[in-house]
Amino acid sequence: MTVVTPARAPQSAGGSAAPGAPRRRRTSPATLLLVAPFALLLTGTVLVPVGYALYLSLFTERLSGLGFDGPHDVFVWLENYGDVLGDAAFHDSVANVALYALIHVPLMLGGALLLALLLDAATVRLRQVWSLAVFLPYAVPGVIAGLVWAYLYSPNIGPLNDVLPWDPLGSDGVLPSIVNMATWQWMGYNMIIFYTALRTVPREVLEAARVDGAGAVRTALGIKVPMIRPTMFVALVFTVIGSLQLFTEPLVLRNFTPSVTSTWTPSLYVYEAAFISNDYGRAAAASLLLAVASALLSALVMRLSARRTR
Repeated sequence: MTVVTPARAPQSAGGSAAPGAPRRRRTSPATLLLVAPFALLLTGTVLVPVGYALYLSLFTERLSGLGFDGPHDVFVWLENYGDVLGDAAFHDSVANVALYALIHVPLMLGGALLLALLLDAATVRLRQVWSLAVFLPYAVPGVIAGLVWAYLYSPNIGPLNDVLPWDPLGSDGVLPSIVNMATWQWMGYNMIIFYTALRTVPREVLEAARVDGAGAVRTALGIKVPMIRPTMFVALVFTVIGSLQLFTEPLVLRNFTPSVTSTWTPSLYVYEAAFISNDYGRAAAASLLLAVASALLSALVMRLSARRTR
């Protein structure tokens, strides 16, 4: 019986593999040089602050002995996280932001998409003037915009208090007031994003739809909106993250109404813990919990986006 041994792949001089064999790619110095600025920026602006916040969240200040030596940093492990998760004020802040996001996100993105579709359909005269007028609130700094709206809501000098059927600064009306402020500022920004994406839709596809008898509404809902769906999901991710980080609008209105407390949102909760109560461990723990929630929601939205795209 003849034994057949498997043939070995031929090797070139010096022991290297044959030309057809897979080779390990080596990272060139030019690649490392190009990646280095991004790596340094990521490390300095994201990894180091997050790591320092994680370090702070594991400690708290406590007095030792009779308190004559002053406060000392004490390692408490996960005690700060337990205090935050068990704090009723933090629960209320999360509930306020969740209700705010449920109203603000569909209202703002829906309005921005509608305006972008109207501009793209050329049904509005002076298209550039209208787009600039809608985008202009985004150019106004958030604090200035908050002060303007706060004076408009004011019961003494504001005109809206006499027009609206509810008190815009009352306990029941402050949430719609904040939603209105944020929607007014960010709708134009997202409208420009949607309008730019709509301009990339192939014109021949739209012409074919018109030839087939599709009207403006059917073309918008059946062709334009599905083709810019990835852009819409990206805008949704940023809007959800921005909703969780709601800070400027309630911070400004807090000086005009007692309905907005110092812990009305998670961001205000972190601000109060760090700069008013000087409890940096609790502030760091709350900020990391907020970052984890933002990351999980972003991953969920992106997963849904990838599934719908497929």
